[in-house]
Amino acid sequence: MEGVGIDGLGDRIKRERQRRGLTLQELAAASGVSRSMLSEVERHGRVPTVVVLDRIATGLGTSIARLLRDERPPETTVLRRAEQDVARDPAGWERRILSPVLPGVEFELMRTTIDARVDAGTFQPHGAGSREYLAVEAGTLRLTLDGDPIELHAGDSVFYAGDRRHGFANPGPEPCVYYLAMDVTTGRARHDD
Repeated sequence: MEGVGIDGLGDRIKRERQRRGLTLQELAAASGVSRSMLSEVERHGRVPTVVVLDRIATGLGTSIARLLRDERPPETTVLRRAEQDVARDPAGWERRILSPVLPGVEFELMRTTIDARVDAGTFQPHGAGSREYLAVEAGTLRLTLDGDPIELHAGDSVFYAGDRRHGFANPGPEPCVYYLAMDVTTGRARHDD
């Protein structure tokens, strides 16, 4: 994970968990991430993959952005490229957080790049009522919603309910770049497994 130290990430996850009055066991049940993994992350012993970090954020009813960065004042906020958090996954993809973390706002705008023929994985449903807007800038994206694939190409866009399992893969021979805006509600997420 680039842009945030392991100590900062573990501390932010613990702070958000405690702010919501959750025990490690309750967060494990809500996120699908084991209690031992959550404990290791909070104690600075392990850095989660982007998929695991997303599951933790979903279990907390928040976004990855809030776990990577402290809130900023709710005024005009410029987030320079050098200040943007970038989460790189060893599988061959990265997520750049373009939106600031603001008090009381669970919104995230990101730019994701997936290398050729890489599957970024399947993400757990966010809270009921969450919404996601996606626009492909370059390449081909296979978006899977509750197991149903949709193939998108440069210039295509889609809206979908964020409270569904959603997967992202690049079946093409060149990198895929897309923008994703998430409006995450704090309701309980639906879990299929």
